[in-house]
Amino acid sequence: MDDFLVKFFPAVHERKLHAKEDNYCKYDDQYLQLFTSSLYLAALVASFGASKACTLFGRKPTIIVASVFFLVGAGFSAGAESKWILILGRILFGIGVGFGNEAVPVFLSEIAPVQHRGGVNILFQLFVTIGILIASLVNYATSMLHPYGWRLSLALAGVPAIVLLFGSLIITETPTSLVERGNDKEGKAALQKIRGVVDVDAEYEQIKMACEQAKQVKYPFKKLMKRSSMPPLIIGILLQLFQQFTGMNAIMFYAPVLFQTVGFKNNASLLSAVITGIVNLGSTFVSIYAVDKVGRRKLLLQACVQMFIAQSAIGGILHFHLKSTGSLDKGLAAIVVVLVCVFVMSFAWSWGPLGILINDV
Repeated sequence: MDDFLVKFFPAVHERKLHAKEDNYCKYDDQYLQLFTSSLYLAALVASFGASKACTLFGRKPTIIVASVFFLVGAGFSAGAESKWILILGRILFGIGVGFGNEAVPVFLSEIAPVQHRGGVNILFQLFVTIGILIASLVNYATSMLHPYGWRLSLALAGVPAIVLLFGSLIITETPTSLVERGNDKEGKAALQKIRGVVDVDAEYEQIKMACEQAKQVKYPFKKLMKRSSMPPLIIGILLQLFQQFTGMNAIMFYAPVLFQTVGFKNNASLLSAVITGIVNLGSTFVSIYAVDKVGRRKLLLQACVQMFIAQSAIGGILHFHLKSTGSLDKGLAAIVVVLVCVFVMSFAWSWGPLGILINDV
């Protein structure tokens, strides 16, 4: 949003207005880059503490902590009067992401029946795409409210945080978490509550046995280094690594900037980001349907080819037709939007949700 740039990054806004400014340098600002990356760096660091908190205190308290960080981060961001307070808000958001991404998938896996575990995990990714779409819609709507639309946009990030906070207060802790911390009776009662039946002895014994076996492993990271553990370990790491290397996060985050660079106006670029969000959401439904019918491997391979073609085509158009100054003509700009949608589509039905299903290996 222009009002946001004027408030915190005026030099970037000035370069954006100058038609003679190099297209590849308009958004070259260290503070803007710090604002963008601080969330991901904070999430990375926080994930280590979140993993320990998940084990020592349980999934439910970890989710509560995540929601509090989201809520406080929204407050700092919306009320920021300096770029450092704005970045502090981003860091708090990042800590929330680190704790939430650690606890929520584990929570869902542990409460879901075995036969529905894969589908429940994909639902996590589905609701992530719903959140991305809602955020794009909010940004588009608030961009028309001058000069404080950006504050409203950041403040509204507190709404899902409040929902998450109240939801995490009323949910039942997972039976696995209770049993592994020595609360056997509470664990069985939680399992009965979640399943809605009294006779849960068979599943409870499986959970108890798994927890006892886990406790017997004194050095779990050392065991991971054994030859027998290497194949699933390498597959799990590479799935997550290549999921990030696809560039999906950069595409979704910088979509409005990309669309402005190729010639769309401010509101039009935000609207184009909404379109990619809709494609992202719709394609995730394809994954829910196709994951068991087509298979994980085929979806991942097909998506690799599709993403490679889409990104190569985008790179070719920008290289040959987007000069240092000026913009693309409307036809080529529209093609870029379509190609971005093709890229997002392939990620959403493959690497996005399937990267979470590493328990299959």
